[in-house]
Amino acid sequence: MKKTGYNIIQFSLSKELQHGMMVSILAGELARKAGLSEEQCHELSIAGLLHDIGKLEMAKYVYQKGQKPLTIEEIKYVRLHPTLGYAITSQNHYSDFIIESILYHHENYDGSGFPSNLKEDEIPIGARILRICDVFAALISDRPYRRAFSWEKAVAIMIEEIKNFDLKLFLCFLEIIHDEIICERLRTCEQMKWDLEEDTLWQ
Repeated sequence: MKKTGYNIIQFSLSKELQHGMMVSILAGELARKAGLSEEQCHELSIAGLLHDIGKLEMAKYVYQKGQKPLTIEEIKYVRLHPTLGYAITSQNHYSDFIIESILYHHENYDGSGFPSNLKEDEIPIGARILRICDVFAALISDRPYRRAFSWEKAVAIMIEEIKNFDLKLFLCFLEIIHDEIICERLRTCEQMKWDLEEDTLWQ
C-alpha cells in the first residue's frame, strides 16, 4: 500500500516516541550512575522523553520527505528543533534543568555542536548526558537511510567520535549499558510500537 504524507508523518512520529523512550531510560540511569540527585535523575528521564519535542513543530515539513535526503537549507531548519523544544517546555513551565538539557542536547564537548557552540563544562551536565544517550539510541535504531547498528558497533562509532562527549560520563555510560536490567528495559522498548491513530501502545 502506498504511503500517504499522513502515513509517513504518523510512522515517523511513532519512531520519535520510541526513540524518546529509549533516551529517557538511558538518561535517567546515566544520571544516577554519575551521582546526580534523585530529583535530577527523574527530571532527566522527562527531558529524555521530550528532548526532540521541537520536531513536532516541523513534522509536516520534514517527515513528508520520507527517504529523500534533506537539502542544506532543510538541515539548517531541522537544527532549530532544540530551540523550538526550549520554547515549548518553557511555555509549559518545566524546570530550568529540563529546559536547559533540551536546549543544549546537541552541543558537543569540543564546541562543535549547536545551537550555541558551547564546550566542555559550559554545557549543562543534563545536556551532556542527553548527548551521549541520544547518539547511542539513534545508532541502535533503524533509520530511513540505514539499518540499526549492533550495540557493539554503536559504541565503537562513538569512541571514534569521543571528542563530542564528556569522557567521564561516557565511561559511566559504558557501565550502564552492560547492566542486565537496563538492557532488558531497552530491548523491550525496541520491540514496542506506538499506534498514533488508535492511540495505543502495542507489541
